[in-house]
Amino acid sequence: MADPVLIRPDPQAQLAGLIFAVLLVDPELQVAEANHASEVLFGRSAKRMVGQHLFDLLPIEDQRLTERLSDNEEQLLARGVALRLGGDLRVLNLTASPLATHPGWRVLTFSDAKPSESEAHELEDAELRAPAILAHEIKNPLSAIRGAGQLIARKLEEKDRPLTRMIADEVDRIARLIDRMQQLGSRNVEPVAPVNLHEVVRRAMASVRAATPDPVEIVEEFDPSLPAVLANSDALEQVLVNLISNARDACIASENPAVTVTTRFVSGLVFNAIRLGRSIRLPIEIIITDNGPGIDPSVRAHIFEPFVTTKKSGQGLGLALVRKMVRDMDGRIHHERDEKAALTHFRIHLPVAP
Repeated sequence: MADPVLIRPDPQAQLAGLIFAVLLVDPELQVAEANHASEVLFGRSAKRMVGQHLFDLLPIEDQRLTERLSDNEEQLLARGVALRLGGDLRVLNLTASPLATHPGWRVLTFSDAKPSESEAHELEDAELRAPAILAHEIKNPLSAIRGAGQLIARKLEEKDRPLTRMIADEVDRIARLIDRMQQLGSRNVEPVAPVNLHEVVRRAMASVRAATPDPVEIVEEFDPSLPAVLANSDALEQVLVNLISNARDACIASENPAVTVTTRFVSGLVFNAIRLGRSIRLPIEIIITDNGPGIDPSVRAHIFEPFVTTKKSGQGLGLALVRKMVRDMDGRIHHERDEKAALTHFRIHLPVAP
């Protein structure tokens, strides 16, 4: 029997080993094949991508680029294409190569643009800093308003004082919002260390259960063999409490509301940590799943952005903070909706502790 090391890898094995995403697209602009790196980039399995229209997968806003990609005979090289995938802004280099032997068929490749000069880094940094700058400008006047309200209260009759108390309550509410805005814009990164993942997950689940009497079942599906992850324990717990609480709220009106927290090892997942300029393997996956109706399709692509929310009383900062904390741990978070199974998934990927 031939030594497996000496056997030449077939084309499928070669595609699977590439670190950049590759899509095979047919003459009707339908995805016919996708390699493993494209599963990582787009946050969904190759099985789910196959048969999908290319522009349903690629949220391209540049009309010229869309027109050129629609021409299945044109060769294309586009640098610095900004795409928002799974809530993350990515700046990619894109190539489209027609197959001379199969008219209308093309191979598309996607690779990260150089991080040092990338538009993604600048836009993301500005996106995080803007709320903090705004918070700083608002905080000082708020203190003056609260102090003025207290002075006025001393001169009012008891029957009129509830109005000043309302002013104080609203000022305090805005102050809490500002604190969260400043946290979002903070560049301070909490230290990471080896963490027992399941201990943190169970603490988060217990916190959510204790906070509400709602009859929503929270199910755990853990892989007990997982190694320690490299994370900040407190930050990871806060992330999970937020996501599990959101999942519970999302499905509470369902017939049999249920939230499932799954942990597993996914071999081969590699993401580019743009701010560090290096590739980091993220094989530990945490999935928070609920059977609610899902997030409004009009905001799904923007749910990790500040001030985007579908809740009537929401501030739109929770998921933005979640993304920041996950990224501070060199992790990644993605959202996907499985309409066929009527399930919503939030997937967190984290590195293994050395």
